[in-house]
Amino acid sequence: MTTLICDCNQTLPLDSKTLARNLADPISSHTSLCRREVGDYLKAVQGGGEVLVACTQEQRLFGELAVQSQAKASVIKFVNLRETGGWSREGHLAAPKMAALLAAAHLPDPDPVPTVTYTSAGRLLIIGPLDQAEAVAALLADSLDVTLFSQGPGHAGGAQARRFPVLAGRVVKLDGWLGHFELTWSPNNPIDLDLCTRCNACVEACPEQAIGLDYQIDMSRCDAQRLCVKACGAVGAIQFDRAPQEETAGFDLVLDLREHSAFMRHATPQGYFRGATPENLLRLRDGVGEFEKPKFFVYQHKLCAHSRNEQVGCQACVDICSAEAIRSDKTRQQIEVNPHLCVGCGACTTVCPTGALTYAYPKAHEQGRKLHTLLSTYRQAGGVDPVVLLHSQDVGQQRIEELGRAAQLRVAQGIPAHVIPVPVWHTASLGLDVWLSALGHGAAQVLVLATGEEAPQYIDGLQAQMNQLQALLEGLGYVAPGHALVQWVRASQVTELDAELQRLTMGANRLKAVIPVATFEVTAGKRSTLELALAHLLDHAPALRRSDAPRELPLPSDGALWGSVNVNAGACTLCMSCVSACPAGALQDNPEAPQLRFVEKNCVQCGLCVKTCPENALELVPRLLLTRERQQVRVLNETQPYGCVRCGKPFGTLKAVEAMLSRLSGHAMFQGPARERLKMCGDCRVIDIYSSDDEHKLL
Repeated sequence: MTTLICDCNQTLPLDSKTLARNLADPISSHTSLCRREVGDYLKAVQGGGEVLVACTQEQRLFGELAVQSQAKASVIKFVNLRETGGWSREGHLAAPKMAALLAAAHLPDPDPVPTVTYTSAGRLLIIGPLDQAEAVAALLADSLDVTLFSQGPGHAGGAQARRFPVLAGRVVKLDGWLGHFELTWSPNNPIDLDLCTRCNACVEACPEQAIGLDYQIDMSRCDAQRLCVKACGAVGAIQFDRAPQEETAGFDLVLDLREHSAFMRHATPQGYFRGATPENLLRLRDGVGEFEKPKFFVYQHKLCAHSRNEQVGCQACVDICSAEAIRSDKTRQQIEVNPHLCVGCGACTTVCPTGALTYAYPKAHEQGRKLHTLLSTYRQAGGVDPVVLLHSQDVGQQRIEELGRAAQLRVAQGIPAHVIPVPVWHTASLGLDVWLSALGHGAAQVLVLATGEEAPQYIDGLQAQMNQLQALLEGLGYVAPGHALVQWVRASQVTELDAELQRLTMGANRLKAVIPVATFEVTAGKRSTLELALAHLLDHAPALRRSDAPRELPLPSDGALWGSVNVNAGACTLCMSCVSACPAGALQDNPEAPQLRFVEKNCVQCGLCVKTCPENALELVPRLLLTRERQQVRVLNETQPYGCVRCGKPFGTLKAVEAMLSRLSGHAMFQGPARERLKMCGDCRVIDIYSSDDEHKLL
């Protein structure tokens, strides 16, 4: 790959030797690559290989030049060194970070994934006051097929010319997505706007002035003189005895002008817009055709801990989804994800304890490879104690760039030289497994930028994972209580971001890397990555080297990924309902003896066993067991087998049969010989029934 670095007006403190030493491919520096030296760029893109341009300011221009010149380069990439590295009060120390950013940009693009398709024919529904809706519709009618849903007259009243179909009434439900919206409403007014000619005869005739220029009747003011009906005459648009019936209609796009959204969820569907802002109007005009987005998730039903035996256990993904794209399907014992509603935040994959939901674009191991490349290159270039700053590639990226420009103007400190910004689709898409991997590969700290765009449940879900990690690191002796290696940077404004970065990463608050550098990689499976990271932590844990090393670490119950199960031996009948419900193979039976066995390493604390147990004999215990027993099979409960009173063959457990006999002791159908049959195996029970003279038999 050929790397072209453009340092306009020589504002970047470039250390060409450090950069070249840490990148195998050639590097050339320029001061006006998009102007006087554009020939060097064209020569590079005509070379046929991959090209990396360290300038995002003129990315659009470089793209147009590549098209015009019929570039032969297989890939053209862009990376920002200016705002993220050089434009800072510590820019002269940022050479290791620049080398790391360039190395990460050399990585291949994420693997392609299946896509989700939207098809829109341009059927637009505008909901709101009639005069406002008509004014907006006039701006869009040349490219969209507009229908209005009147929700009041507004201030000036509607236009007299009826240019668009008009619906009115009470909105019952609006659901769907781009190309597939469905409106359900109930016409609750005597005037049919589809028949109304807007002659205003009814408005003039109404003595109570109960009819406005939205041509709807205020029934609280109407005294039933029905003069409006007479004035309407043969048109017949007014009927007071019309029975209200729900109606439905389909649309491709929706523009909502009302004060309150039709959707209570944080993330509204694709194709739904609120307010007639210039940006929304432009996006609506472009909303005709066929569109694609990545299918951001992969779901593996066999790993899912959501439901078994018609009992719901884990529903972390359902609770955290801000788009309401995930629902529980109890009949199929699984969740169902609507890919058209999914916005790709990845929060569901972060809180999923088993890895049944994984982030597909980019995949976890691709993110892990990027972090490993950033951190290893940073160390090789002479940097120490790096901090990873995870931020969204939308609002978060804007704040990062704003901070860099402010630092260049000497009105802000800028991003410290040891802080490496890492853009992700959404900060909620990375959780405990990737954070641990970053710390294991040399990061002194991981910061997660919250700009205010996040759904509240995202903050809660990630905070629960941060609490889990903090309990783990404190218990293993890596950090003192209160010293968090993973924490939030809460900043909705650039001044807040500048102040928070200085407070968290500079001076006395600058942390040193406390975890030895690991060799493991982030894998495709969440649990396997966690186990690799955990093994590395345990191998080097300071607390385990002491004579009073703990045997286990208690963990917070919210978001727990590890733990045990306590069994009330007096209540447990060893019915094994919990074994059939366990999705992770943590609870097991013994085919040779009546035993309930347990492998703590496999337990994901989903709670399905607790909810399935008919005796309420189980209790979850969030913890991390630090002994070898964690990986071994241990017996939680056992009892004597119960032998058939007729043939002696074991067919159940002593406790189960005794519990059954106790519960049926007062039942009229299980007295005398019938009660004795409860003590027999299935074969002997049938033989006894057919050999008994007391039983009535069908011939």
